Amino acid sequence: MSEHAALIAPAAAEFTGILRGIGESDLSARTPCAEYDVRALLNHLLYWGPWLEAAGSKAAPPEVSVGEAEAGLADGEWLSAIEKQTARLVDVFGTPEAWQGMTALGTAEMPSSFVGDMVLGEFVLHGWDLAKATGRSFDVAPEVAEAVLASAVAMGEQARAMKVYGEEVAVAEGATTFERALGATGRNPGWTL
Repeated sequence: MSEHAALIAPAAAEFTGILRGIGESDLSARTPCAEYDVRALLNHLLYWGPWLEAAGSKAAPPEVSVGEAEAGLADGEWLSAIEKQTARLVDVFGTPEAWQGMTALGTAEMPSSFVGDMVLGEFVLHGWDLAKATGRSFDVAPEVAEAVLASAVAMGEQARAMKVYGEEVAVAEGATTFERALGATGRNPGWTL
């Protein structure tokens, strides 16, 4: 799926635009991810970003002393930190080489394209989560929606088993490609605050 490398930068740009609109009063807003409010979702992104970057670079994973919930990364200068992290992920996964061969995410070995699609999904799906939580729209290019849907269907069973995705949500007949991708990942496209 190295052709998905070209989708990383535009997806990241839309994601970053959503991040820049998050205010202090939004941090406690609930998101479509039931276990996360906005602050916890930002913490999640900041916690796992270095793991994804290492996997894309085929480097050793980061050393950590605390788990995601205890990390407290979405305080202070979280916006600057996540913008820099996003730029690094674009640099890594914007190249076809990052999508080729095998890599490790922590101790789990997997195809590099699987990790690349995870990064694309993080930008698009969590970008949508944050947009919905803060009452804004989120634009997804048709080719990005197609890629996210294909990835969600391909990894759906495994992702549900790992509790990464929720149970699939049925979408209306005539749903858009992106709405189908949301449903495939356990998200309700009609979710509201």
